[in-house]
Amino acid sequence: MSWRMRVVHTTGYAYQVPVSRSFNEARLTPRADSRQNVILNRVETVPSTRSYRYVDYWGTTVTAFDLNAPHTELEVTGSSVVETEPFAGPAEELSWEQLRDTPVTDRFDELLAATDYVPRDRRLAGVARQLTRGMPPAKAVVRAAEWVHREMNYLPGTTDVHTSAPEAFAERRGVCQDYAHLSLLLLRGMGIPCRYVSGYLHPDPEAEVGRTVAGQMHAWVEAWTGQWWGYDPTNDIPVTEQHVSVGVGRDYADVPPLKGIFSGSGSTGLEVVVEITRLA
Repeated sequence: MSWRMRVVHTTGYAYQVPVSRSFNEARLTPRADSRQNVILNRVETVPSTRSYRYVDYWGTTVTAFDLNAPHTELEVTGSSVVETEPFAGPAEELSWEQLRDTPVTDRFDELLAATDYVPRDRRLAGVARQLTRGMPPAKAVVRAAEWVHREMNYLPGTTDVHTSAPEAFAERRGVCQDYAHLSLLLLRGMGIPCRYVSGYLHPDPEAEVGRTVAGQMHAWVEAWTGQWWGYDPTNDIPVTEQHVSVGVGRDYADVPPLKGIFSGSGSTGLEVVVEITRLA
């Protein structure tokens, strides 16, 4: 079953003292792929800026913009209408031996390597080996996500955007970013190419058409076992028509919704509002 959704993501910055200039990147444009069709997208700012778009190394659309006049506030809004479908699951599944062949490991070397958020961890490597026993690769992906869902407790405020997978696991608490990072650590320990996905999740599978609900950024994983397919360890479900993917990369560092630098002093205030409406 396909859905059509409108997503409006607004981020507001307030500076204690005027900022003379700022340089920014926004990753707020949904991906166009076999599961998604982007009907409309625009990224707007207040004050108004000139922007340009490019596709980054990992395939995520980036809107870059700079503001060279003094300002005390900056608002960035990404508005999209997108049609989504659930992942059908892997149509082709390779064996463990095929995944470990040199052509595959060379092709996906960067998506098998450790990162700051997803470092190598001896204890979790042992867990990964246990989870593969008697399991073909695709089922091992689901088994790893189920293990993460079972072992972790979803508790906002206990981690932040800088928390690594082992740090979150040590506390057994975290949010979707931590669930995704921990799943990636296990999958890479198994030798399965995998990537971090940022996007949005409509919270209601029985959503009423035309009703706007409060949403938030969400994260899940995609694994390559012959082709790319997605699973959501936070909710322990396959990726469905409720998921809107925006960015992919090795971990969160590759897909922050907004990042930038500014010239000036003083701290900032931040407010983020996400609204999602099912249109059809």
